[in-house]
Amino acid sequence: MKINICDEYTDAPGGRYESQGSFSGEDFRKKILKPKYIEAANKNETLFIDFDGGYGYGSSFLEEAFGGLIRELKAENNLIYKKALEIIVMKSDDEPSLIERVEEYMKNQI
Repeated sequence: MKINICDEYTDAPGGRYESQGSFSGEDFRKKILKPKYIEAANKNETLFIDFDGGYGYGSSFLEEAFGGLIRELKAENNLIYKKALEIIVMKSDDEPSLIERVEEYMKNQI
């Protein structure tokens, strides 16, 4: 399973919350990331996420999307959050350090 953020969502990610404008981390998590993550986890598949092609990803967008995914699943008592670092595989040739940041946001919530 794959998510290409620029193709499926936007090439210009916004802020943390939907209330802050279009293409927020919260909106991305709700509409794309969480449903695909749950589907991948239930099918025992990898969720490949491609960040390339975007005009920059702010820490607030990334933390809310990926850290928020873990927080939300944890709050729902859905134990698949524990598999996040195994299920999600990320690619960012444009900004390789982005991967480490996103992994850290997830680890901080597990």
